[in-house]
Amino acid sequence: MPELPEVEALAGFLRERAVGRAIAGLDVIAVSVLKTYDPPITALGGLTVTGVARHGKFLDLDADGLHLVVHLARAGWLRWRDGPPTGPARPRKGPLALRLHLDDGSGFDLTEAGTRKGLAVYAVRDPAEVPGIAALGPDPLSEEFTAAALAEIVAGARTQIKGLLRDQRVIAGIGNAYSDEVLHAARMSPFKIAATLTGDEVEGLHQAIVTTLRDAVGRSHGLAAGDLKAEKKIGLRVHGRAGQKCPVCGDTVREVSYADRALQYCPTCQTGGKPLADRRMSRLLK
Repeated sequence: MPELPEVEALAGFLRERAVGRAIAGLDVIAVSVLKTYDPPITALGGLTVTGVARHGKFLDLDADGLHLVVHLARAGWLRWRDGPPTGPARPRKGPLALRLHLDDGSGFDLTEAGTRKGLAVYAVRDPAEVPGIAALGPDPLSEEFTAAALAEIVAGARTQIKGLLRDQRVIAGIGNAYSDEVLHAARMSPFKIAATLTGDEVEGLHQAIVTTLRDAVGRSHGLAAGDLKAEKKIGLRVHGRAGQKCPVCGDTVREVSYADRALQYCPTCQTGGKPLADRRMSRLLK
């Protein structure tokens, strides 16, 4: 799933290539991705892209005051074209969901792999009209996201810190992968209860959040859209690396599986050497 660093990189990529270009047209291949009808998405045709922004994991193209907002969900992606497409878009053939054409022949395709569809496209006059954006918590790369702000967030939160970091209503932009990376950097168990964090632990977690995300954004800066997935995978230290050696201590990275996702962690770095029980089978070993 694209998270804050990848969406930030996509926004930067589009700023360089799409801003100043007029939208020549849009082909909606999968009508189900459209989540709004007023204004119609066809209203974007002929307008000029004047800016590109990111709101959490949402990508926002401003076209003369109308906004094309995209949430890539679990398996969505943006594929850039330097020239016209090689063939017509065919409904129900492959992963293509929406195709945008710019006036110089370039543009991009929105695609979604797999059978679980979550890709969402909105045409709105204000990004705040998108429910997911209106409900977002603070952006962890903003000036407002201080250690004191994080302390207020975790205070009284009787939930596991892993879940809290993934909750977009609490902190915007962090998903399953970067929450694993943040907690590894903070040397913190994913099942630690948020409200039990000490002042020093909050400071350490705040630093881990900001540093991990800024480093990931820096690695992705300037990369072509097609290279971002590979860069993300290379940069991860524990997420998706179950069975491999922790790059910090050399212990074996372990995994806890759920019905629709999994988390990875290092026992030595994060849980005092104790393995966590698979949540499908039993509760945390204490």
